[in-house]
Amino acid sequence: MAWSPRHSAGRRLQLPLLCLLLQGATAILFAVFVRYNRETDAALWHWGNHSNADNEFYFRYPSFQDVHAMIFVGFGFLMVFLQRYGFGSVGFTFLLAAFALQWSTLIQGFFHSFRGGYILVGMESMINADFCAGAVLISFGAVLGKTGPVQLLLMALLEVVLFGLNEFVLLSLLEVKDAGGSMTIHTFGAYFGLILSRVLYRPQLEKSKHRQGSVYHSDLFAMIGTIFLWIFWPSFNSAPTALGDGQHRTALNTYYSLTASTLSTFALSALVGGDGRLDMVHVQNAALAGGVVVGTSAEMMLTPFGALAAGFLAGAISTLGYKFVTPILESKLKVQDTCGVHNLHGMPGVLGALLGGLVAGLATREAYGDGLESVFPLIAEGQRSATSQAMHQLFGLFVTLTFASVGGGLGGLLLRLPILDSPPDSQCYEDQIYWEAQGRQLMPLGWSPERLAQTLSALKVALSLFSLDFQGSLGLFWMVFG
Repeated sequence: MAWSPRHSAGRRLQLPLLCLLLQGATAILFAVFVRYNRETDAALWHWGNHSNADNEFYFRYPSFQDVHAMIFVGFGFLMVFLQRYGFGSVGFTFLLAAFALQWSTLIQGFFHSFRGGYILVGMESMINADFCAGAVLISFGAVLGKTGPVQLLLMALLEVVLFGLNEFVLLSLLEVKDAGGSMTIHTFGAYFGLILSRVLYRPQLEKSKHRQGSVYHSDLFAMIGTIFLWIFWPSFNSAPTALGDGQHRTALNTYYSLTASTLSTFALSALVGGDGRLDMVHVQNAALAGGVVVGTSAEMMLTPFGALAAGFLAGAISTLGYKFVTPILESKLKVQDTCGVHNLHGMPGVLGALLGGLVAGLATREAYGDGLESVFPLIAEGQRSATSQAMHQLFGLFVTLTFASVGGGLGGLLLRLPILDSPPDSQCYEDQIYWEAQGRQLMPLGWSPERLAQTLSALKVALSLFSLDFQGSLGLFWMVFG
């Protein structure tokens, strides 16, 4: 791609200036507003008779570690299926998540933990910031390969604010239940990204169609992301729930739902595929729909059977979406959804919100016993009936779709500004625009068979060690792929 000298000079300055501006602004806001909470501050924690074992860190950090790995490894590698956009997928995921964690700490802090003029941070704020980053990365998947890093940072700047506002309305004002984020994370992130993609529609994108597909090696690398997400999704859904039976139940329901969505994905993929063959795109994505669909209801008394049924249905809907809905979105509605976020996050997220409303409407004192107060405190206190809680859940879905649609439209208009650098239609899904080649091909296409075999062998060792030593195996993973 030949850029004019003036264009190249502008492109050289845009990203550094924006990164420095955003980092400087967040640093100043942190200095003014952000302080440690009681469980993190040395003076406050030791004021009183506490055992160190009672500190929130020891209860929440294992879940945070899993969620953090999902954001940076799972989401990043899930998107490397594009044959010429591996650096962009992993690298821009790294950039967006790092900024979103800081910015969302401020935005969510102002809404949820602003005390005495300060934002108080601890383990819970770290987990919530990761959740917000997840929504941003879902939106990124809809415009993957068609936007530049400056555009993506501005998208994150706007989306984090709207995410925080939507979350505040749902969780604090409407008091809906959505621990795993079927509405606040998946539905919001998906439809924000889809509307954004519609506003940024490229009628000449066919010029880059030959780069939009995958190759054998890029699909293998994308499966790394799938496996990380699949393994850790029970932690993702259960991380913010109440300790005890609620967190245990959430992890268990997610666990079963994921297994069922995997089975239905393989079944439907073979059924709709040519000559009964499986499609790797379906396996990489639709198998994860079980985690999305129980995000709202997993902490409720969904029952193990209900979790299996929900996961099976979500996997089937997601697989059919990739096969039939995605082409319609592009040809009829002009929505160019690179990663198919509508199928993995959008439709399963909406289904999960509806399921949450149904299960909330069936809540009774007999089913929950004394646990009703921790799951549905307003029902336990007599301030709401189960039917009223279900209506609030459904209204929360409507609010989320409204925030996502309006926000995505505004974001699209912002990203269309001519001054912002974006790849031309003929150079989309191409790493070489934004990354140094350093004398080698930018994807595993140039790897020798020996190098690939060595990498896959080391990956098997790393994954086999995962159950024994998370940190050690993750270190081996980075030695291989870093």
